[in-house]
Amino acid sequence: MTSVPKFDQVKVGDEIKPIVLPPISRHQLALYCGGSGDHNPIHVDIDFAKKFGFKDVFAHGMLSMAFLGRIVTSWVPQKQVRGLGTRFTSITWVGDVITVSGKVTGKREANGEKLVDLEVKCTNQNGQDTLQGNATVALA
Repeated sequence: MTSVPKFDQVKVGDEIKPIVLPPISRHQLALYCGGSGDHNPIHVDIDFAKKFGFKDVFAHGMLSMAFLGRIVTSWVPQKQVRGLGTRFTSITWVGDVITVSGKVTGKREANGEKLVDLEVKCTNQNGQDTLQGNATVALA
């Protein structure tokens, strides 16, 4: 993590350094099944996924949500995160290369804290957003 930004240094429109992730792999999905306890076969069994009309298995939504958490905590320590919300917009397929990005959308004070609002998102290699969200962090 680089140095934590200060409230007075941050401006609306500032961008967080994007994170480009390696392609989503079957191995990653299998590991996530074990780590999360979500063993839905639609994420690891191609025959099962095809039976329900999908071209292949796809990533867990919560794995993508973790990617959003990762970009926020690459910018500030976890203890400064005050909120994280998401909206799933598209499936993340095996082989997708996801870029996680964020930008400052607002600054305010509430409950004695200086808060910064962020727009965060996951975008695949085709420029399609797969997850959109927002976060709020407290800065000194």
